[in-house]
Amino acid sequence: MSQKWTEAQVPDQSGRVAIVTGSNTGLGYETARVLAARGATVVLAVRNVEKGNAAAAKILGLTPRADVRVQALDLGSLQSVRTAAAELGAAHPRIDLLINNGGVMYPPKQTTADGFELQFGTNHLGHFALTGLLLDRLRNVEGSRVVVVTSIAHNIQAGIRFDDLQWERSYNRVAAYGQSKLANLMFAYELQRRLAAAGAPTIAVAAHPGISNTELMRHIPGSSLPGFSQVAGLVTNSPARGALATLRAATDAAVTGGQYYGPAGFRELRGYPVLVRSSKQSHDVAVQERLWTVSEELTGVKFDI
Repeated sequence: MSQKWTEAQVPDQSGRVAIVTGSNTGLGYETARVLAARGATVVLAVRNVEKGNAAAAKILGLTPRADVRVQALDLGSLQSVRTAAAELGAAHPRIDLLINNGGVMYPPKQTTADGFELQFGTNHLGHFALTGLLLDRLRNVEGSRVVVVTSIAHNIQAGIRFDDLQWERSYNRVAAYGQSKLANLMFAYELQRRLAAAGAPTIAVAAHPGISNTELMRHIPGSSLPGFSQVAGLVTNSPARGALATLRAATDAAVTGGQYYGPAGFRELRGYPVLVRSSKQSHDVAVQERLWTVSEELTGVKFDI
């Protein structure tokens, strides 16, 4: 595989429908921008519709003939997820790409509208529910893919805390983020196994951006200090570079289900996207299956596969 895979290698996406969560800024925006430029109908699924409209206008400024739409979606509310899934399903009888990109990182202790710890509820449960509710629009589409954006932070947390999933006894925002990203990765692997067993043409793939200088960094200690953004820019991927792993997972013809893409550089912190390996614990099938069952119970969404 090429060590310098760039957006120029994204093939023509004409006739394809791509839904990108969290796409008004950062990695999601860059992913949507490239897919729209290559001819896909792109849906910006975002919590803030006003910002989503601004992002759509920006994409149209770059690609005037782009087909870009905005869908309200708050991943921290299962009601919002259900409403968005119903509207998306009605508007798009077939979906080629579902890119689960949206999320939060390192916030102070907060809960979602449904009472889940914010990072686990938004990053994992929201996307789990959305994918399950939209799967009937993907599973019969040849070449369709679910791309789950995770993080090298999946190594931070040792396992899934089934005895305290919502961090009610104590809260560590870094470890909680790590758990949510480990859950993302395990979900992608388990989804792929189930899709393959069902003989579906859809595949599930995971990707991570390395360390990317996006708005997600706003909760990192020191991020408000003068010069932080400039220094961060020297040691991190730009959003456009960080989005390449997602774009490769979503569009490269050589990709197969269950693969994981990330930067080629030192410790996968930055660089062009290549096939990488996730932690040993992320491949624990028993934990993946248990997480799946718990996620179905918490969200009330069961996958029809």
